[in-house]
Amino acid sequence: MSDDIVNKVLEQHPDARRDSLIPILQEVQERQGYLSKNAVVKIGRHLRLPASKIYGVATFYNQFRFQRTGKFHILVCRGTACHVRGSASVLAAVEKELKIKAGETSKDGVFSLEVVACMGACGLAPVICINGEFYANLEFGKVREILDIYKKKAEEGKAGPQ
Repeated sequence: MSDDIVNKVLEQHPDARRDSLIPILQEVQERQGYLSKNAVVKIGRHLRLPASKIYGVATFYNQFRFQRTGKFHILVCRGTACHVRGSASVLAAVEKELKIKAGETSKDGVFSLEVVACMGACGLAPVICINGEFYANLEFGKVREILDIYKKKAEEGKAGPQ
């Protein structure tokens, strides 16, 4: 399946060159959810670039990820306003409740956790975002309540596609 996705993206860029790398990486990640090792190798072959160059570019930008995200992808803001207002304890609460660290996906594939530099919601700090839904002015107890809602959704099979 992921081979098909990568092949379809590359077919849309038949004469692609080095300057097409980032748009191709973005398209593959958008369709596949992440950049697999196989995708990186195929893109490298298509652009006549070594996989190490592809990884070098993709790891430079924090928008790219190399692991599949969970059905519920949680972003924890660690920007200045969020930091000052306690986002470290919010992050710790999420990690404790889900038993995963930033950059990881739960073994069941339901939750993934990512730390971001800023979400642009500084007046609402500290903030997390779950699949595009923002939660503001957080503290430990509130984090637990929010995660319990998503755990219930997952148990009920309402997780839906990412």
